[in-house]
Amino acid sequence: MNAPFKPTGQAPAKPDVDVAIIGSGFSGLGMAIALLKDGREDFVILEKANGVGGTWRDNTYPGCACDVPSHLYSFSFEPNPDWSRVYSSQPEIRAYLERVADKYGLRPYLRFGRTVTKMVFDEVGGLWRVTTDDGQVITARVVVSGTGGLSRPMLPNIKGMDRFKGKTFHSAWWDHGYDLTGKSVAVIGTGASAIQFVPQIAPKVKSLTLFQRTPPWIVPKMDRPMHGWERALFRAAPVFQKLLRGVIYTQMESRAGAFVFKPDAMATAEKQARQFIAATISDPVLREKVTPTYRMGCKRILISNDYYPALARPNVNLVTDGIAEITASGVRTADGMEHEVDAIIYSTGFAATDALSPTQVYGRGGRHLNAEWEAGAQAYLGVTVSGYPNFFMLMGPNTGLGHNSIVYMIESQIRHVMDGLRRMDAAGATWMDPKREAQNQFNAFVQERVGKTVWNSGGCKSWYLTEDGRNTTIWPGFTFDYRRRVKAVDPAAYDMERVKTEA
Repeated sequence: MNAPFKPTGQAPAKPDVDVAIIGSGFSGLGMAIALLKDGREDFVILEKANGVGGTWRDNTYPGCACDVPSHLYSFSFEPNPDWSRVYSSQPEIRAYLERVADKYGLRPYLRFGRTVTKMVFDEVGGLWRVTTDDGQVITARVVVSGTGGLSRPMLPNIKGMDRFKGKTFHSAWWDHGYDLTGKSVAVIGTGASAIQFVPQIAPKVKSLTLFQRTPPWIVPKMDRPMHGWERALFRAAPVFQKLLRGVIYTQMESRAGAFVFKPDAMATAEKQARQFIAATISDPVLREKVTPTYRMGCKRILISNDYYPALARPNVNLVTDGIAEITASGVRTADGMEHEVDAIIYSTGFAATDALSPTQVYGRGGRHLNAEWEAGAQAYLGVTVSGYPNFFMLMGPNTGLGHNSIVYMIESQIRHVMDGLRRMDAAGATWMDPKREAQNQFNAFVQERVGKTVWNSGGCKSWYLTEDGRNTTIWPGFTFDYRRRVKAVDPAAYDMERVKTEA
């Protein structure tokens, strides 16, 4: 394999920045704050958009909210006593991230409108050459990717999509300029986004045809406004908010036992979910359509109090027949029926298993990470990849969750990165690279364990899996166990090298 960049044989004295961070969501901002707290100010944050927030900046569809309580879905070092609800909405979460960026003085380090298209490791110089879509090349000793798994909306591959004459958009690219009032609307997909926006648009549209491939398991959303006295208490005595965070974490973490080690234990939760369906849907035909036949937890468990009532509205039709094609005027299903609509909204999720796109990453000896990951992404501890020195990932392969707050995992990974930087400084090393043996051992452990979890054995097809059924997204265990594993860098698992540079 030929390297796209040939070293000149003469390394620059110093890279443009010591650390280049990609993305400004929870991962990117958290990483930048950790660097500043450690006295490291030589870094830059490359952001493709024009503002911070990541997925909470991009997803603005009606009803967008988090399905993890906000007192846990936030930085441990930056609690917000003023969350308005147990489960906060997208605008409030984005505002929180904006405040974090301002409070910690991150604005000078942000470079907006910079999509990273290529990264090449220069072995002679011991640095990364990071190319952005405007043609600029930035050199950095260390690159930290904080792009996340839910940053690239995925459109389905349906025949005739380009023939439709009406309005179309993905839920992650919501067109707020298009008024849905009085329109006939098709929604394709019944994932987490649709569960939230369907109840919001159903009362205003003329008709809503919802195309479902597989019904999700849905449980009640235990949401409510936070009382004024609670917010005042958290401000006056932060220890009580810390205790609440611990309670929420423990409650959510307890689900990992069934998900990972005893999937059959989900039967009790399934019974409760069926009772929820029976209590909210009276039509037996509709009730059967929305009742899953796979093990709960195999696909993402969703929370909602208003989705089932929305489906029962007279202007809403749930279609479970497969889609044959998109026509000029609507959607034709496998039974030959054409559903004519004015607009189609794709709620078809994200390319969660396509961890690098659109960035092309080249490592030592011209290795091409995108090609290596065609059969499925893998990394050492989900953070580093053998052959790609000083390239760290936050929310990398097999570090996603189906039961708890991803912010907990992000903070765990940031600790690993910071320990790596300190160890390189102490050793006088230019770069560190995980050994192939260590990476193989870790991934053998992950794949052996994940095969027994509900995500692989629950009888469904989900975005957790690649096309060939390999799980490259989920951490198959308790989050506290993951934190223990990544807390400190194991020197035996890494090669460290020092590159001589010209003064």
